[in-house]
Amino acid sequence: MSHLLRALLLGVALVLPTFSSAEPPAILLANIYRDQVDVSRYLVSEKLDGVRALWDGESLRFRSGKTINAPDWFVAGLPKQPLDGELWIARGQFERVSGTVRREIPDDAAWRDVRYMIFELPGAPGSFSERAEQIRRLVRQAKVPWLREVEQFHGVDRSTLKKRFDEVVRGGGEGLMLHLADAPYETGRSDVLLKMKPWQDAEAVVIGHRPGKGRFAGMLGALKVRMADGREFLLGTGFSDAQRRDPPTVGVTVTYRYRDLTVNGLPRFASFLRVREE
Repeated sequence: MSHLLRALLLGVALVLPTFSSAEPPAILLANIYRDQVDVSRYLVSEKLDGVRALWDGESLRFRSGKTINAPDWFVAGLPKQPLDGELWIARGQFERVSGTVRREIPDDAAWRDVRYMIFELPGAPGSFSERAEQIRRLVRQAKVPWLREVEQFHGVDRSTLKKRFDEVVRGGGEGLMLHLADAPYETGRSDVLLKMKPWQDAEAVVIGHRPGKGRFAGMLGALKVRMADGREFLLGTGFSDAQRRDPPTVGVTVTYRYRDLTVNGLPRFASFLRVREE
């Protein structure tokens, strides 16, 4: 019997989180998988290239706390329980889903292709394994075609983990997520949640622009960015010509990808990916 079911049977009031637009909600953030854990203790799922979305039982919000203007029919059938997941269309469709969910006036037809893929229940009791089972029950009970659970795989060892990772990447997926099976719900960055990708990604704040030369004369050459720990570096690849003509402004947070870190802790082969989503 799950902790949630016990609580309901005993009449215990559960205190579930609410998400305010005033500030970003506290959520669980992944560390990078580097063979530092016993993978058999984790549940494994595909890392989806969607837009993270938090449902508080009444409204759908970005991780920034800003409201997502979803159609009324999209949210009408969602359960009252808080949910954490990704708004997703398919592998390789990030730009499409991002453009759809960021519109002030929702495009009803475009939203028909969006799925809300749930991987966590904010504030719910019990282990992650128990919460994953509860997610499956909630999705079945809701009977809403666009509400789906993220499939979790059990009993993984390093060999099967690598095989599954290779299959996902070859198929155009981003990688894998590992979530500690017996972990209670928590927030912040932790080894409770790990991401496994062929490229790593991180965020930095734009603090300046370097002019381009040669073919890029009159356009952006590189962004000068500052990492969370205060270190600075130049980000000069990964931009389209349109982005070089109209680059991210100073103060904006950007996401970049990189292969690994230098001995000085700076990203190696860093490449611009996108301006951080709300």
